This record gives sequence, structure tokens and C-alpha cells, in this order.
Amino acid sequence: MHAIPDGSPPLPRNTWAFGVYGTDAVHTEHAPTAANENFSSHTSHHYKTMSGHNKWSKIKFTKAAADAKKGKIFARYSHEITLAAKSGGGDVDTNPRLRAAIEGAKAASMPKDNIDRAVKKGTGELQGETIQEVTYEGYGPAGTAFIVEVATDNTNRCSSEIRTIFSKNGGNMGTPGSVAYQFDRKGQVTINAPELDEDAAMELAMDCGADEFEEGENEGEWAFICGPTDLSAVSEALTAAGRNVTGMKLVSVAQNPTDITDVATAQKVMRLFERLDDYDDTMNVFSNFEIDDSILEQL
Repeated sequence: MHAIPDGSPPLPRNTWAFGVYGTDAVHTEHAPTAANENFSSHTSHHYKTMSGHNKWSKIKFTKAAADAKKGKIFARYSHEITLAAKSGGGDVDTNPRLRAAIEGAKAASMPKDNIDRAVKKGTGELQGETIQEVTYEGYGPAGTAFIVEVATDNTNRCSSEIRTIFSKNGGNMGTPGSVAYQFDRKGQVTINAPELDEDAAMELAMDCGADEFEEGENEGEWAFICGPTDLSAVSEALTAAGRNVTGMKLVSVAQNPTDITDVATAQKVMRLFERLDDYDDTMNVFSNFEIDDSILEQL
């Protein structure tokens, strides 16, 4: 993570966060609102900062390939497109969250018919399930904190299944607000720009009003970090600069990461993380654990 001069402090290293999309949930069950300015994971399309980047990237890419085969990535993009269209309308020119979701879906080779169908579900042109954005919180092995953001058409089923995942993997689901206070909310915008080097990325970040920047999870991707209320402005500035925005979301960043210093505990927290991330309705998983490089190499 690289901080822009005179910007905010850099985000903690080695703190784990996955997911294709972001949701601005209030750490409880609720229907999405138009105030949500978010987009995805990764992800990150996933989001993660860590010094052991290369090794975990190889693991992640293998996992992402398996996810793609079973249609999980497409399902996540479909949910995000529908939610974005529902909250901000079906016009990509006036709905930056939808525009970013569609660009990310295209980058993942999602068929155009699937994209169009997801948009129409959100605008009400097609009937379908009512998708709600829900956030669950809980604790894992060694006191690690987890935030799980989902998009589901059945909150009762989802709550029960998330609770079971926690309990079967050394954790327990908490009440709303039980761990959220340990995280800060940040905005993250990702672009696909393999031609940029670090100096060029810093210049672009400064021009677009980002506080920090880093290499993204995908090859050729850069992530720009900003305050949560600046998410749309940074996304629009990058678009105005001719950049293809492929991700726009809010992420939860741990304030005080929990160090994992032994292989057995690392395996336990990673197993819980992976089970939560593999759940069909999951959009994002954030946690506060950090794994030492020497331990990471043994996983």
C-alpha cells in the first residue's frame, strides 16, 4: 500500500479481505438504499493488503478459477448489477455503481444476455427474487474478527447457514455491532491498467483525489483508496481521465490486526475464511488477521 503525500495513514499490511463487491450495510439485516455508493470483490476485484502477496495470489487465482467454473463469479456480478440498478436506476451514465459492476462483469467474460437480464431485474422490467444486502459479524479462532456481507433472497436461511459455518469452523456469530467497531470503512476503486508503473499510478492517484494506491489482486490492476464519501468522486475522476473502472466498492479495514504466528492457527482462520467466502450468497468477507510471511509460506 502506498500513501499519497499528506494523505491518510497507510492501511495495515497482511489484513485479509475478499469479495467481488462491496455493500454499505449497517451491520444488520436491511433492504438496500439509494445512499449506498458501492461496488466488486477481491476482491478484490478482491481487496487485500499483505506482504506475502505473490504466494497468496497464486492460491487465490487457483481458487478463482474453480469459482468461475461453478458460476459463482457470474452469480455475484449478477447480484451486484441487480442491486446497483435497483438503487440507482438502469442508466450507466448516471449510475457509477452500475457502470463499474457491468465493466467488472465484462472483464470476467459474463455473457451480455446475463448482464442485461440482471439490469432489468433491478429496474423491475423483469420479475425475480427480491435481493437484500445483509451484513453478519462474528469471531473466529484466536479471537479474530469477521464481517460477512451477503446478497440473499432469504435472510432466515442465510442467517442460519452463516451461523453454522461459524460454529463448525471454530468461531461464533455475533450480534450486530459486535466486531464492526474494530474496522474503518474505506472506499476502493479499481482499474485495469497494466501499462502503469508505480510512479504513474501515484500521479494518477493524486490527480483523482485518492489517499492511497496499491497493485490490485488481478494482473494489470491498480486499486485506489479513498474516504467512503469520496468513492463516487474518485471513480468519476478516473473515468474522466480515460481509465476503465472495473471495481467500485466500500471495504472494511481492520484498525488493530491480530497477528497469527503459528501454522495450526493460521490453517484454522483460513479455513473459516474460505468457508465463508465460498458460501453462495457471500459478496465480501473482511477479517483482521495477519499471517507472518514465514507462516504463510507453509500453508
